[in-house]
Amino acid sequence: MTRITMTVDGVRYDDDVEPRTLLVQHLRDNLGKVGTVVGCDTSNCGSCTVLLSGRSVKSCSVLAVQADGADVTTVEGLAGADGTLHPVQTAFHEQHGLQCGYCTPGMIMAAVDLLTENADPTDDEIRHGLEGNLCRCTGYQNIVKSVRAAADAMRTSVPTTPETAATTEGVTS
Repeated sequence: MTRITMTVDGVRYDDDVEPRTLLVQHLRDNLGKVGTVVGCDTSNCGSCTVLLSGRSVKSCSVLAVQADGADVTTVEGLAGADGTLHPVQTAFHEQHGLQCGYCTPGMIMAAVDLLTENADPTDDEIRHGLEGNLCRCTGYQNIVKSVRAAADAMRTSVPTTPETAATTEGVTS
């Protein structure tokens, strides 16, 4: 057994794991993060995608010991503490970017990573950014539409802070 420490969805975990345990197994079996889906066990489908220190990875191709000391974000960790959905989650819901839902957690996590790197991607850039995440149901049109809608929402939202409130007072849309 190997002792590892990682922060998953904002909570620190100290665990003993077998060195050969995959990150996806640790997340699901030990931490109960079942939103991280096991789709193929071969890193082909992308359903198990999570953010590892801010970058999307297929958690079936990463050992839990490789995530020692890292921050991991799962699809469950995207929503706010009050349950408010992340803009990508909202867009997938509103734009019908899912059907059976099996690929959805991985698609959402890959889209979050993409939009962190590129706030205004073209449709081709969205398709390229989601390569390696397979959907067997939707034909990808509504997935691309969802990512585009999320990008628009994320770019146009203005955080309400004392600094931004002072600069937006009196401005109407």
